[in-house]
Amino acid sequence: MRISVIGCGYLGAVHAASMAELGHTVVGVDVDARKVELLSQGKAPFFEPGFEEILQRNVQSGRLSFTTDYAAIAGAQVHFIGVGTPQSETGAANLTYVDAAVDGMLPHLGKCTDGPEIVAGKSTVPVGTAARLAERIAPTGVTLVWNPEFLREGFAVQDTLAPDRMVYGLPADEQAAAAAQAVLDELYRPIIDAGKPRLVMDYQTAELVKISANAFLATKISFINAMAQICDAADADVTALAGAIGLDDRIGKRFLRAGIGFGGGCLPKDIRAFQARAHELGVGESLGFLAEVDKVNDAVRRSVVDTARRLLGEDLAGKRVAVLGAAFKPDSDDMRNSPALDLAQELVDLSASVVVVDPAAGPILADREDLPYEVADSIEAALTGADLVVLGTEWKQFTTFDPARAAELVARRIVIDGRNALPREDWKAAGFTYAGIGRR
Repeated sequence: MRISVIGCGYLGAVHAASMAELGHTVVGVDVDARKVELLSQGKAPFFEPGFEEILQRNVQSGRLSFTTDYAAIAGAQVHFIGVGTPQSETGAANLTYVDAAVDGMLPHLGKCTDGPEIVAGKSTVPVGTAARLAERIAPTGVTLVWNPEFLREGFAVQDTLAPDRMVYGLPADEQAAAAAQAVLDELYRPIIDAGKPRLVMDYQTAELVKISANAFLATKISFINAMAQICDAADADVTALAGAIGLDDRIGKRFLRAGIGFGGGCLPKDIRAFQARAHELGVGESLGFLAEVDKVNDAVRRSVVDTARRLLGEDLAGKRVAVLGAAFKPDSDDMRNSPALDLAQELVDLSASVVVVDPAAGPILADREDLPYEVADSIEAALTGADLVVLGTEWKQFTTFDPARAAELVARRIVIDGRNALPREDWKAAGFTYAGIGRR
């Protein structure tokens, strides 16, 4: 099939390359000429395991191309919308890029001669957006569907080619819905044949699936972090607590590791946008708990700063602190809403001398001007002379680093495990004072 993907950021570029990997002919469209140039050369503009390999392979095969010209989408059978929906000043989702994508597409829709033509929305949008966009697209004779993405950074290629479920949000018109479903089934045939669940529903429910999932995950993370604060106050151990409650099938173990909170470009903005939309619908109180989820996420970061002051003394002026991590999670270079960088900034604000290191995000960070902290090019350089070590992102390079070697480099043997991911007994055996999150 011929496919177009509008928006070649993290979501769009991965989706475009993955669809080409399935054998389709794909053109990606983006307004950023520099990004288009990099992608056209088979070079990834961001770090994502496995992405550059399939990007290069499919660009070289001729199945995948990129352009800034919307006219290139004419004649494609499926057009994906994969642009960002950043947070606005009010907390609501900013749909400027979604509307701009539709504006650019409209003159070139309705030109497919290979069968029914559809536009498939993948961006995370407020409920009700699909119905509004469907009305704009309807005069072209093209059907809109909503096909949300469920990508995890660090696993994006896997999540696209082998998703745990696929969601089709279809129009109310039965004939149009059946035709659109047939197109999606053909598009995703290898995935469907592999037995992955396919869920068919209306626009509104499909729009709610992704943002509801993110709200639930954020709530689960903040719940265990709130329990960590209780454990700290009661001299209990949150890791043992999480292990016990995680054995309950109704709860499960995943996302029950206490730490310095969630970040990235999805969870923080999505829970705020969800609250904003609920207020617009007149049911804002139903999601009032998400405001508390957000507060807990901020509070756990402040608690790490309090721990640093307890271990180093109230006055942090001149104390050298090595923050291991800059990306919001491992196997990514995404620093949006990064808990590690939030911590680094709070420590700088208390006059500490902070050095940050990260295997993927570090080089990007180092190119920025007027940073309030130093960026090291290796973990050894970051640890050298440190009065305190803080694990902010659980990269394997950090969690497997030899504590005995760290002991040789630091000025004072004190570590705060902000992700409860370090082998505690090994660090203690190396002479470190160890402090975790909610751990005795």
